[in-house]
Amino acid sequence: MNCTECKELLVAQIEGLLEKTQQQAVADHMKDCSVCKAEAETLRGLQDRLASNGKALAQGDLENNVMNLIVREQKVRLKAAEKAAEGLNVRRIIMKSRFAKIAAAAVIIIAVMVGLNPFGNSVTFADVVEPILNAKTLIFDLIIGGDESGTAMHEIVVGPRIRRTISNLPNLTQILDPDSGKLLVLDAEAKTAMYVDIEGPVAEGTKNYMAAIRELIERLQNDQDSVEELGERVIDGQKAIGFAARGPNEEITIWADPKTALPIQIEYHVGQELAAILKNFELDTIVDDALVSMDIPAGYKLQETQIGLGEATEQDFVESLRIWAEIIRDGTFPEAVGSENTMKAMPVLVQKLPQMDLTEEAATDLAMKFARGMLFHQMVSGRGEWHYAGAGVKLGDAATGIFWYQPSGSDTYRVIYGDLSTRDVAEKDLPN
Repeated sequence: MNCTECKELLVAQIEGLLEKTQQQAVADHMKDCSVCKAEAETLRGLQDRLASNGKALAQGDLENNVMNLIVREQKVRLKAAEKAAEGLNVRRIIMKSRFAKIAAAAVIIIAVMVGLNPFGNSVTFADVVEPILNAKTLIFDLIIGGDESGTAMHEIVVGPRIRRTISNLPNLTQILDPDSGKLLVLDAEAKTAMYVDIEGPVAEGTKNYMAAIRELIERLQNDQDSVEELGERVIDGQKAIGFAARGPNEEITIWADPKTALPIQIEYHVGQELAAILKNFELDTIVDDALVSMDIPAGYKLQETQIGLGEATEQDFVESLRIWAEIIRDGTFPEAVGSENTMKAMPVLVQKLPQMDLTEEAATDLAMKFARGMLFHQMVSGRGEWHYAGAGVKLGDAATGIFWYQPSGSDTYRVIYGDLSTRDVAEKDLPN
């Protein structure tokens, strides 16, 4: 176990949520690692302080700002514990079947597409963005959606490569290398490794991930008229100063330490459907090259299953809608489509695959269709407007249009109906 893996399990370890093997692995790592041991002691201190503060609340009134701080820290701690418990439960389900593990490894790659289009005080906006623009390595947590309840991804970015773990599939790690067009998926429980081909739009969208974030910030920084000072607020118990900047298709808010100007939290929206929160930043941390290596780690066995993402088509999106209705839901389409909702549906799909009478190959193929459907939707989102109207519509309803978009260079729109048929439609004839 390395430091990154250990730190991701510390909250669950303190809360007693780990299985015996994981508990022992964390304990063994901390015997030889003073850094992780110190971090664990800090977390235990916070836990003790919260307990003491709770007793103080019962004894008398505290200042409102102190009370708010206590509540906020408790929420952060409890949410982390809940996510760890949720991940452990999902992992137990995944481990029940060999082909379910491979299907889960295929499903995890849909997270690759999330980053296709990322993002009276003396501290200025320029001061705040300077460390982000100049960092050589960047470590942070990315939460899909506009609030803390979304799926969280832990990102370690070194040059163009990204090491990623996901909160609701904690046993799987992915390392993206867009320069080679490859993704390496590691299963820590089964000790298996799998390469995924991400050539095409996924590799192009992932290339130089830090540069994509910086380009967005630089573009907004150059238009100072679009920058709004938001004043101060407390985020996770820490005082922060905020700045908001808006572009033609994106909005970004940066909260930073008013003394050091280092980022505390970044919130951004891109297009119609992509929203995310970035937090828990570490800038210019020395990262072991092994963490972002595309080589198979010692003790892991390479899976021979061939998986490729490649180009995504409208038919992939149609098939993903079928999976939503037939497998994830009870014959109806979801309330919404897009990155956030697809990420939340991952554990549901992973849980249901073992219940289906499928071969390993068929299960993996089904999971890949779901992933490519999300990729196609993101490609459509990046090119122009789209509309989804499938909430509550039953699969097979041929009279109801559930999704439509205008392909590049086309005078007409493509409409997908409830029976998953498609049709070219003039703008005046679009569904209401």
